[in-house]
Amino acid sequence: MLAELKSLIPGAAHWPLFVRNRAEQFEGRLVMVEVADSPSLFYRDMAGSRLPVVVAHGEGRAAFAAPADSDAVRTTRQIALSYIDNRGVLASRYPANPNGSPWGIAGLTTPDGRVTVAMPHPERVFRAAQCSWRPAGWHDAGGWLRMFRNARRAIG
Repeated sequence: MLAELKSLIPGAAHWPLFVRNRAEQFEGRLVMVEVADSPSLFYRDMAGSRLPVVVAHGEGRAAFAAPADSDAVRTTRQIALSYIDNRGVLASRYPANPNGSPWGIAGLTTPDGRVTVAMPHPERVFRAAQCSWRPAGWHDAGGWLRMFRNARRAIG
């Protein structure tokens, strides 16, 4: 929804629309993403994290209006999340990239980091018990809980 409202969001002019998945089907499963070094207040101190996350969407492929827009989001560090494969390599193909987005785009942020959009659903795996797989060191909190703590810290 926020991508549809990008004309109202300062700094989001180059964001894509999210259109039907390249596989032409709803995707509902666990995938891996890597948190990029971006200005997003949600992902502060999470850059480089590789985390399992749920996807549940039929329309998640990033479709840019012009090549200059895709260049702009990359050069201004607006790509906040990217799909990766099981080796940690940027996922350009299905099934590791569940929607077919260029550069494995799974989430974007504005240059000031105040608005972030993401196709995966970290709210479904923020506790370790919610994850079908987790590292041995995760006991109560999952890796995504930090995102929610960051949001809380940012709003006071």
